[in-house]
Amino acid sequence: MSTALKSLHDVPAPAKLNLFLHVTGRRPDGYHLLQSVFMLIDWQDTLDFELRPAGRLSREDHGATLPEDDLCLRAARALQQATGTSHGAHIRLTKRLPAQAGLGGGSSDAASCLLALNRLWGLGLTRPALETLGLQLGADVPFFLRGRNAWVEGVGEHITPIDLPPARFVVIKPDQGLETARIFRDPELRRDTRPATISGFAVRPYDFGCNDLQPVAQRLCPGVTQALAWLESQGLSPRMTGSGSAVFARWPSPEPLAESPSRGWTLQVCSNLDVHPLAGWADSAG
Repeated sequence: MSTALKSLHDVPAPAKLNLFLHVTGRRPDGYHLLQSVFMLIDWQDTLDFELRPAGRLSREDHGATLPEDDLCLRAARALQQATGTSHGAHIRLTKRLPAQAGLGGGSSDAASCLLALNRLWGLGLTRPALETLGLQLGADVPFFLRGRNAWVEGVGEHITPIDLPPARFVVIKPDQGLETARIFRDPELRRDTRPATISGFAVRPYDFGCNDLQPVAQRLCPGVTQALAWLESQGLSPRMTGSGSAVFARWPSPEPLAESPSRGWTLQVCSNLDVHPLAGWADSAG
């Protein structure tokens, strides 16, 4: 299929917060069974795309330097292989979301790449087709492709859209990061939390459950404990998002924080989103 587009600019890739994260079991293949609510926030990376011939792919980093073979390039190659397109692209990624933070930055970048390149290359793949590709890249990628806040279960494949009330949050990423696999390998990780229900969550969505990964993360990464303590000193009720190391708390005041956290930490005050900015970029039928 031909395309009339030559470029796409300022394509957003928003982060997510896990409002809670429960580990309810483990499958025979070793994958953990989870329950969580994924919430989109307005802290985001941005990407620019320029059409290239002969399937050539390249990436240019603005901000943090990424690994040579990051999820953006892997997403582009997966799309090429699935469709047989001869188009290529140069991708410029302005990285604002910290790595190893539990914010889903890499998965969000991959999802935005799939949506943008599907449009730039004129491929016309449906969202379900893109989700199939996205799941090969990471368990969180289909959530970002769906583009709605969601109740997530299983290993991340069962996604139920939900509505959340508007709110603002303080997010802190200490200077240390955490590898997801390291936490899930830990023998002290709790893996038997009783399954919750959407109706139970809806009664108090911003004060529900816990993050079962947090105790292990605090033992492995002292910065998590320090960041939690700093938010508590501000009169807030924080918890870790995802597999960390970022922590967050609801921020009820329109006023800025009274003081700054430790040097080397990243702090962001952000709001939640109802829908992904790229919602509608792929047909949901299929």
